[in-house]
Amino acid sequence: MRIAIPHSLGRDEARRRLREKSAVAMAKAESMATITTHFADDDHMVMSVGAMGYTVDCSVEIADTELVVDVDLPASLGFAKRMIEGVIKEKTGKLLT
Repeated sequence: MRIAIPHSLGRDEARRRLREKSAVAMAKAESMATITTHFADDDHMVMSVGAMGYTVDCSVEIADTELVVDVDLPASLGFAKRMIEGVIKEKTGKLLT
């Protein structure tokens, strides 16, 4: 699943905010999910989210006007695709504010 999240921050500011706030977001989600992140390079963050017996791998590409989130959604979670997409848009958008 590929999700584009538009922003008007520019690549450098989006990168800065994503790096700063991802640790805070992981700490907040700790009681509900296990989240690991690392930056493969300046413009690509890799995430793994574990919850309710599932592990979902994601990558985030930082571009000048959008973040592009690629989610490797297991077929068994296909029924929840729209809900997962909405949560990703909401939570990732908050990281940029």
